[in-house]
Amino acid sequence: MARDLGGRREAFVRVAAGHALQVFAAIVLTTVLASTALRAGDDYPSRPVQMIIPFAAGGPTDIVGRVMGAKMGELLGRQLVVENKTGAGGNIGAEAVARAAPDGYTILMATVSTNAINPVVYKHIPYDAVRDFTPLGRVGVTPTLLLVHPSIPAADVKSLIALIKTNPGKYNYGSGGFGSILHLCGEEFKSLAGGLDITHVPYKGSAPMDTDLMGGQIAMAFDATPTAMPLAKSGKLRALGAGMAKRVAAMPDLPTLQEQGLPGFECYTWNVFLAPAGTPKPIVDKLNAAINKALADPAVSSALQKAGIEPTPGSTPQTTGEFVKAELTKWAPIIKASGAQIE
Repeated sequence: MARDLGGRREAFVRVAAGHALQVFAAIVLTTVLASTALRAGDDYPSRPVQMIIPFAAGGPTDIVGRVMGAKMGELLGRQLVVENKTGAGGNIGAEAVARAAPDGYTILMATVSTNAINPVVYKHIPYDAVRDFTPLGRVGVTPTLLLVHPSIPAADVKSLIALIKTNPGKYNYGSGGFGSILHLCGEEFKSLAGGLDITHVPYKGSAPMDTDLMGGQIAMAFDATPTAMPLAKSGKLRALGAGMAKRVAAMPDLPTLQEQGLPGFECYTWNVFLAPAGTPKPIVDKLNAAINKALADPAVSSALQKAGIEPTPGSTPQTTGEFVKAELTKWAPIIKASGAQIE
């Protein structure tokens, strides 16, 4: 009996010692990982940071990214190298960041398309718009403008709606692609105007769309202010209305679509910076600080506002994540109602 009790006691001691060793090892590992993360934050960035812009050069997202990237690189002491990784409505660029190492050296200039619209429009999307990313900070909201070819006999939104209703099936509108934000703007316009009979013509981006709109191949389109405003101000196209609840600061004389009889109409894009999921908090905090300091710079905010973009300074990683989730919730029913879906 004594021998049996002694054996049990020894076994218990061995198990307890093993458990204590595991706990100690876990504490050591946690401490090492935390220390490594802190050191990574202290040293970051030690080389250039790659900024993935998931749309073509010269477009609205590219304009925002390059303005922000120049100032953030100055603040961080390392260049932000822009790479335009296009395709699949922004999915290719977004996926590249979602699959990148979470070390702060690859970040995404995300949009309403990549992280609020595409997750609903595409049946199969290669990333999770929330789980695969670490929010860094918001940049700005970009209104859209309703543009028409100068030959269209309409001076405002009400006369355009009347023209389309008088000529059902005659007119068409362009977008930057099937299921894009510009497509949804057009569908929202059709719906709120009473179910207009007008054909959608999708393009591979807003640049070719604007080219055909100027050439008269399409009658009208919604486009984001950084590319739409110069065309409207030059007289190459006519702007009939602004797509947000309040007027665009850079075009104060242009009434909104809401002011012109379409209550509730609001169609816009936005930009936020995201990093791969698992990016260490010290690096996230450093990037967030650079984003907000850049937006606080008068030259940066002025450049964005002149392009028709409303800066959104003061965001945190938490509020940025909450914003993206809210946008996913907002756009899902609108997309489903439009019937837009891509395999």
